Amino acid sequence: MLSYTEARQKVIEIAGSIPRPLQRTQVEIEEAFGRILAEPVLSDRDYPPFDRSTRDGFAVRAADAQVPGARLECVGELRAGGTFDATVLPGQCVEIMTGAAMPRGADAVVMIEHIKREGTMITLERAAESGDHIVARGSEARTGSLLVAPKTRMGYAEMALAAQAGATRLEVFSSTRLAILSSGDEVVNARSKPGPLQVRNSNGISVEILARTAGAETIQLGNAPDENMALRAAIEHGLEADILVLSGGVSMGKYDLVEQVLADLGAEFYFTGVSIRPGRPAVFGTCRNKLVFGLPGNPVSTMVTFELFVLPAVDVFNGGNPRPVPVFRAKLATPVREKGPMTHFLPSKIEWEGREARVTPLPWQGSGDIVALALANGFLIVAPDRPEIAPAEWVDVLPRRGAI
Repeated sequence: MLSYTEARQKVIEIAGSIPRPLQRTQVEIEEAFGRILAEPVLSDRDYPPFDRSTRDGFAVRAADAQVPGARLECVGELRAGGTFDATVLPGQCVEIMTGAAMPRGADAVVMIEHIKREGTMITLERAAESGDHIVARGSEARTGSLLVAPKTRMGYAEMALAAQAGATRLEVFSSTRLAILSSGDEVVNARSKPGPLQVRNSNGISVEILARTAGAETIQLGNAPDENMALRAAIEHGLEADILVLSGGVSMGKYDLVEQVLADLGAEFYFTGVSIRPGRPAVFGTCRNKLVFGLPGNPVSTMVTFELFVLPAVDVFNGGNPRPVPVFRAKLATPVREKGPMTHFLPSKIEWEGREARVTPLPWQGSGDIVALALANGFLIVAPDRPEIAPAEWVDVLPRRGAI
């Protein structure tokens, strides 16, 4: 049985091998968050477009400010966006604000904290050197230089950079279409009142949100009963999308029919189980040149396996590079002892004491316990070769997306 890292790599490999032309579309910059850029964003001018002061203070000639105690005459004021038409002459200075363009003749800024002022005269308490507290024109970017490269996922910094360059309409790759199908006779719509032996379809909601935040366009197919023909019809509908994600029906029970129905439709499977808990029965394959994921029906299993396996497939199909699993290290607060030669993902609370992260596994009732997961902001990862861990040892943790 594959480890989760091997299974994840297999998903990335197969997703990258599917021949599918990447469609493009144009969006307004406000709609570009999370989208994958298809064309480069270039600098429309030098940035900054002028020598810019980074401090409130006085623009001076460094030659006049080589020693503390130098006295200069203030001959004007410059605010951000303002102009000073004269040239700063020997023995002169100009009061300047953060973000303002340096006046001609000045080549340094003395911070306001380091001067004494008497009328129009200032006395320097510190010496200055040429270039002090100045960002030179073009030092951030030159006209025509690459600001944001194709295949970049647009975040707030990239969007701000594009806006700065006037690129307010962006060419991006079209979002992957991801169909969501739950299965099980016991599952009813989340808006329905369940019978005494039924459960509401929480997986449809969680998978839809996970898929949207991953950058996919979602198609909600609802729930299919544990019956071959109905399940087959729902799966065939789902195969009209780029990726089909099913939850439930992938274990070893008599009425777990997903694998059999997919096999009847000609699916090729690359794994039908992964050495993890929760999420061991996870299935991945292709059918009719589409990616198909069969995720376990227990809600925590569904969420964990989506994060590990479906997310990188969406990244690849969206035209980007798969995001790495954002694992980091934390100190364990309480002892852990797990069974079974597999990787465990335990719902946990991650907190910080100064710069040090600490993680505490939460009590939970197994992979159906959404209550515990909602209280957690991440997962403690227990490796198969280290099932017992003492307090204060360093461990791997995975943040729950959106909770940290």
